[in-house]
Amino acid sequence: MSENADRSLRTTSSLSNKLFYWLPPLLWMAAIFWFSTDFFSASHTSSILGPVLRWLDPYLTEAQAQLINFCIRKTAHFTEYAIFALLWLRAFRSGSLARWQFRWALYSFLIVSVYALLDEYHQSFTRLRSASVYDSFIDMSGGLVALLVVWLINLRRARQNSRSTRRD
Repeated sequence: MSENADRSLRTTSSLSNKLFYWLPPLLWMAAIFWFSTDFFSASHTSSILGPVLRWLDPYLTEAQAQLINFCIRKTAHFTEYAIFALLWLRAFRSGSLARWQFRWALYSFLIVSVYALLDEYHQSFTRLRSASVYDSFIDMSGGLVALLVVWLINLRRARQNSRSTRRD
């Protein structure tokens, strides 16, 4: 009886551990899918952002407001896929003592790239959105930059650890 309870506890613990690491990137995929709907089209976001910008600067021209909306939207593309890459890297790491492995980053980047292309394909079916391979490149760039930053941070930590070890 105790053996069955122990096995059940390990299975539950293993499942909750897997969910802890693997559910966030899957939920983020759902969020990205939702961001690709008409609700987040340029016309919709500008109708929300425009009044805020005009409140901040009443002399803002329509062209300036459109440029700011465009920049915010492209920054959002970059940022949402940077977060996406970090979530996948975390999932592949799954609590490992190793902080960085190239293959984790590679797998993360491949998923980011494929999903960026699928996201643009999805947008081609929406009424108020348009698909652009350039947006996919922005998305992929966000993922790549996030992964490179993590790599550089880990590289720096490794160098600092090796220096402190040599001093001791």
